[in-house]
Amino acid sequence: MNDIIFGIRPVFEAIEAGRPVEKVYFRKGADGQLLVELREVCKVGRINMQEVPVEKLERLVRNVRSHRDAVNHQGVVAQVAAVAYADLNEVLAAIPAGESPLVVVFDGVTDVRNFGAIARSAECAGAHVLVVPLKNAAPVNADAVKSSAGALNVIPVCRAGSIRNTLKMLQNEGFRIVAATEKGSESLFDADLTGSLAIVMGSEDEGISKEVLKLCDRQVAIPLSGTIGSLNVSAAAAVMLFEVVRQRLYRNSSPTRG
Repeated sequence: MNDIIFGIRPVFEAIEAGRPVEKVYFRKGADGQLLVELREVCKVGRINMQEVPVEKLERLVRNVRSHRDAVNHQGVVAQVAAVAYADLNEVLAAIPAGESPLVVVFDGVTDVRNFGAIARSAECAGAHVLVVPLKNAAPVNADAVKSSAGALNVIPVCRAGSIRNTLKMLQNEGFRIVAATEKGSESLFDADLTGSLAIVMGSEDEGISKEVLKLCDRQVAIPLSGTIGSLNVSAAAAVMLFEVVRQRLYRNSSPTRG
């Protein structure tokens, strides 16, 4: 498991070297000046932190040590992302003129395999960037890259401290924000998904949070004919994304109407 670093000094060095640290776990009750300094560095770098029992730290380091090694994690374990995070503004600025931007925003998707599957569909659909929250998100680790069939090595991933603020920024840039929710009053197939667009996908259990949903310009539902009330989030994302592809291909290929 090559996405785990443990020990105070190695974690410090990883952050100072600019490695994409996903999250830092601290042992509950651990103190000391170096740990105070490390927490401050994490805070400045907007790195997610969590206090956990020592048993959690032991489980995290279990697969990165040999049976003969005695590991002293010093109460600190860091999870490193398998890809480098991109800057959203830079990604958007690099989109060629005349090309409609397509952004996929995650609001609480925590399952690594779902995240990877959505990344794969997004890359295949020509999405330009994925936006994940700093907290309450699936780790961008080796398992996610594997689940994405390598798509996470291609499509940029941006990390947002506030999904709400990110959506407001996108709206100011002319994006329409479309929420994928079974509670939506509008059918996906009746919605206009052309132009600059951000699609929001919610958590596996509760969907999109109320605070984020309020900011969305449209709330669309995928029509279902079966008895089960909703699709898995990765399947729903694929349907959403390829409806975008269908509409954009139709718009670009259809003759001008008089």
